[in-house]
Amino acid sequence: MSKRLLWLAIFILVIYTPINALAEGEIVVSLGANLTQAQREEMLELFGVKENEVTIIEVTNQEERDYLEGLVSDKTIGTKAISSCYVKPLAEGEGIIVETHNITWVTREMFANAMVTAGVENAHVVAAAPFNVSGTAALTGIMKAFEKAEGENLSEEAKKIASEELVTTGELGDEIGKDEAAELIRKIKEKVISGNIKDSEDIRRIIIEISADLNINLTQEQIDQIVKLMEKIKNLDLNVENIREQLNKIAGNLDEVRKKVEENRGLIQKILDAIIGFFQWIRGLFS
Repeated sequence: MSKRLLWLAIFILVIYTPINALAEGEIVVSLGANLTQAQREEMLELFGVKENEVTIIEVTNQEERDYLEGLVSDKTIGTKAISSCYVKPLAEGEGIIVETHNITWVTREMFANAMVTAGVENAHVVAAAPFNVSGTAALTGIMKAFEKAEGENLSEEAKKIASEELVTTGELGDEIGKDEAAELIRKIKEKVISGNIKDSEDIRRIIIEISADLNINLTQEQIDQIVKLMEKIKNLDLNVENIREQLNKIAGNLDEVRKKVEENRGLIQKILDAIIGFFQWIRGLFS
């Protein structure tokens, strides 16, 4: 089999592999408390699980508010808990894998970055909703489901800071681009944590240096906002080596996805060119 055909086979296999076949571990599904029965069934079908075969928990709107109030408007939080998630612990060193469905504002990397801050690690996560939602409330369900799957609670302070990180990155993404914002926050956080940076001015310098490296222009207000976030993150009792491993895994997973997408895009274009060429040849026979 040629290398191109091998990549195509791998791509098709990944696309059609059921969610619950990707890894071993106890599955916990978190469902929004205000989903209708039909919507619950839709979410379970999307996650590839049956209600009597996995642990199912619910997340209320009040629980979402506990982490988001003061960070986003009441309108954004809403009055109903709709976002749902699938969480499956992975083996040590596997890192974080994130998928989304009907999540319009929060990207996969934003979720992954915030999950690392909260203390979530080595997990396959799917955040979803039956219709388009921003995704800010989905992190609450992810954290709660991970706690259930692992049998121990995450730090409340870490969960609140993770929620703030998610919102800060999203707002920054509205100005400089979602992918750019996620990469910027990831790199800054990695530098601050790995270097055990405590001084605010040192953090500010790191922000300026990394944003310059990424060709991102930040306003003074944006820099101040990131400094404030990093001051909170640096005070968390985080395992530096473990966090670095998770962050590197996130970057590796996303880089690999981007690489495969580009390779497949080129392959698909060549296939289309071949098809077009074939029909042009057929037309030439009868002209």
